[in-house]
Amino acid sequence: MIESMKRWRSQESEAGAAEKLRQALGLSPIAAKVLASRGFTDPEEASAFIQIGLESWHDPFLMKDMDKAVDLIHKHIRTGRRIAVYGDYDADGVTSTTVLMKALLSLGADAFYVIPNRFEHGYGPNTDLFRQIYERGASLIVTVDNGISGNEQVAAAKEMGMDVIITDHHEPGEVLPEADAIIHPRHPEGNYPFGELAGVGVALKVAHALTGDFPADSLIFGAIGTVADLVPLHEENRLIVKMGIGKLRQTSNPAVRALCSVSDVRQHEINEETIGFAFGPRINALGRLGDAGPAVRMFLTGDAAEASMLAAQLNDRNKERQKMVASIADEAIAQIEDTYGDAVPHVLTVAGEGWNPGVVGIVASRITEKYYRPSIVLALDPEKGIAKGSARSIEGFHMYRELKKNADLVPHFGGHPMAAGLTMPIEHVTQLRENLISQGEEVLTEEDLIPTLDVDVQLTLDEVDIASIESLSELGPYGVGFAKPVYCLTDLNVESSRKIGSMKNHLKLSVSDGTISLDVVGFGLGHLEDELTPDARVSVAGDLQINEWNGRKKPQLMLTDLKSDGWQLFDVRGERLLSRWLPSIPEEALFVAFRKESVQKFRADTGKDIIQPKDLDPARSSTLVLLDLPDSLEELEGLLSSCMPSRIYAHFHVPESRYFMGIPDRKQFGWYYTFLKQKGTFHVLHEGERLAKHKGWSRETVIFMTKVFFELGFVTMENGLAAVVGNPPKRDLSESETFSGLERMINIEQTLLYSPYQELRRVIGSILDAPETAREEQQLWI
Repeated sequence: MIESMKRWRSQESEAGAAEKLRQALGLSPIAAKVLASRGFTDPEEASAFIQIGLESWHDPFLMKDMDKAVDLIHKHIRTGRRIAVYGDYDADGVTSTTVLMKALLSLGADAFYVIPNRFEHGYGPNTDLFRQIYERGASLIVTVDNGISGNEQVAAAKEMGMDVIITDHHEPGEVLPEADAIIHPRHPEGNYPFGELAGVGVALKVAHALTGDFPADSLIFGAIGTVADLVPLHEENRLIVKMGIGKLRQTSNPAVRALCSVSDVRQHEINEETIGFAFGPRINALGRLGDAGPAVRMFLTGDAAEASMLAAQLNDRNKERQKMVASIADEAIAQIEDTYGDAVPHVLTVAGEGWNPGVVGIVASRITEKYYRPSIVLALDPEKGIAKGSARSIEGFHMYRELKKNADLVPHFGGHPMAAGLTMPIEHVTQLRENLISQGEEVLTEEDLIPTLDVDVQLTLDEVDIASIESLSELGPYGVGFAKPVYCLTDLNVESSRKIGSMKNHLKLSVSDGTISLDVVGFGLGHLEDELTPDARVSVAGDLQINEWNGRKKPQLMLTDLKSDGWQLFDVRGERLLSRWLPSIPEEALFVAFRKESVQKFRADTGKDIIQPKDLDPARSSTLVLLDLPDSLEELEGLLSSCMPSRIYAHFHVPESRYFMGIPDRKQFGWYYTFLKQKGTFHVLHEGERLAKHKGWSRETVIFMTKVFFELGFVTMENGLAAVVGNPPKRDLSESETFSGLERMINIEQTLLYSPYQELRRVIGSILDAPETAREEQQLWI
């Protein structure tokens, strides 16, 4: 048995819904099943989702205060007064700034932009920066992707005599800033139809309202900001990303081409994963480590050389960010292991001096992924006496709510159920750590601490082909709210398995249903190869992709998780060097020796506790290592049927094999007995060697036959001298314990030690796969 790393949860869909969608829309069976699993039952609704177009784009003037904002901006443009766009340092803020700047510049505005520095100014409106903006001659500030919580800062700007327009998408507070206009998709006094826009989505709305034209050219920035900000990809967000990706693949924008170059991305293959894993991290890296302004310059420039230079700067900063994250993550993990060992608590809080607060959120994500625990990573600043950090959570632990219970310790925090940011006094860190561990123990069950895997569609191999996989692109873009589907294929035979990669830490499988085969690749899952036996039947879950090599296309599954419900047999027979197989044995395995003399030997050789079958606890014996051979198959049957292990490692060591010696046949026994009768007496110890050489036997064969005759009463023995008994009773050779014992031992060796793997599995399977009633009868008989 191979336990899955995650709890698999299957999505339920209405019976017949997939077939209805397939027939109505001409979809592949896989695509239809995906939509059905996501709750699409009406073909028209599904078609509108797939073919989303501008009919899903709402009038920007449906947003509260949009008319006020547009009038005010146009007034400043007409009068030649300066406008400052105040952005944010992440990818959403950078692209929001770009979109609004392009719209303003296209209208002839005297506009400039300002991006706060995470370390100097913090997040959101900053009074000092607002004062600098005023000193640069601006009479209007337009925030993008921030500002909704900047009550004091907006008030300060108004006192300076500036107008302020806020465009934001973050959660509004109970009291809104006294701005001239607030553009927000979830404005408390508004009724805009879609409230999940990213900051760049709001900026696109403002650009549309300002220019009067749908901002098609700015959709490339809209797609990047929307994907990078992890907002739900449905309705307008889906439209922005779907249309934006189409334009990203074709645009001549020098920034996009430069990003493709430094990211090793083919422009015509750009998709949401390109944005999420290639473009987004590089843009975010600037703001995490310092000034994000160069990213806006890159997007606004029309000069290819400048764009390339700036993209290279982003790339370098991203490499620096990666090294920094890796270093802090290593320190954090070492801190966890040194503190807790294997007894990892329900909630993890780690802190360190010199850690960059701009990257601790990424580190927290890595900690949560590694341990599947809610985690908080804090950067300590002893000079200021503060700890600043980020939190990530798991299902079942509402991070914002649990932090709120510690408001006396954490004066500044914000977030939502799965993530949060916080700033607190250093002296409160230890108490917060202890409190959160206790809170975690109260709300999280043991099951909650096992990660989940939501399986969308269960497939058979005959449904998996190139055309079907290619058709899945029609359902994209995938992301938050419409995640990439997870597919499951069950009860497949492993045809081959091997570790791949320079570090041998990846897995390559070929699985089959007996007719069709499929390649399976698991990055970072090379350790599973040690758990796979040649005959394993597995269920696999992951993402279907197309592998193209030398012009040939093949379907493949990118493995997320794997499990096998059947028992497994690992063959380590004949491996005399324990070092070759002992390290692969799970820690929970029980080492079993049938013979007393084997216990001491293997205890010394392995350093393990060696037990005998009579001392075995069936409740703890899911994994057995059978070190030596039993005296009989019945003894093996008794052991296995009593505990029903899920894994068996068969070593079956024998100090001296009797199998190749064989048993003398009846002709040999007949000749030897005739010889003894003719001689009358025969000194086995003195003359046995010469007789053995004469007959081409071994000396042991002569001794063995003599012992059998003695046990049957055919000869007497005294000091090595065999004397024939006159008129002995007729008896069969099998009545000799020595004869039957050797016969039994050879049979045991042949069946368990020297049989092919499949034959050994058949023998053990006859015990483990027997019906329950048969096992009970078998145990009674034994």
